[in-house]
Amino acid sequence: MNIMDFLCKDSIIVDLKAQNKKDAIIELIESLKTSKKIKKTDEIIEVVLEREKLGSTGIGQGVAIPHGKTDALTEQVGVLGISKKGIEFNSLDGEPVYIIFLLVGPVEVTGQHLKALSRISRLFKDKFLRQTIKNAETKEEIIKIIQQEDAY
Repeated sequence: MNIMDFLCKDSIIVDLKAQNKKDAIIELIESLKTSKKIKKTDEIIEVVLEREKLGSTGIGQGVAIPHGKTDALTEQVGVLGISKKGIEFNSLDGEPVYIIFLLVGPVEVTGQHLKALSRISRLFKDKFLRQTIKNAETKEEIIKIIQQEDAY
């Protein structure tokens, strides 16, 4: 499974405006709506925030992977956002988050959803890759970096 299979390239946000976890999640979901990848933003926001209540999706090392499943979608879709200032996300390591990869999908694709989460997590284990994405200034740079990683 490749990241580009579910990453909405048009929705990537290179400089998130949000300054907290909830606003960052909303900003990313709204960007998916703008790209016409989703329609029912309220339901998707609620699902992702409910999942966040179970435990922070801030996995550490400046990365968070908020996610959720809903009947409001027919396919899995992801969006990447970069915060230049960092966002408090209640991460496992207590550090701010700079890279947020939000993933949402339909309820009936649990296996595919878990594979996507695993792939995203593996992608961001690489310190050099995290730094390169964090420093990227355009969507095109980020897409190129991820396409190169997908090729391996």
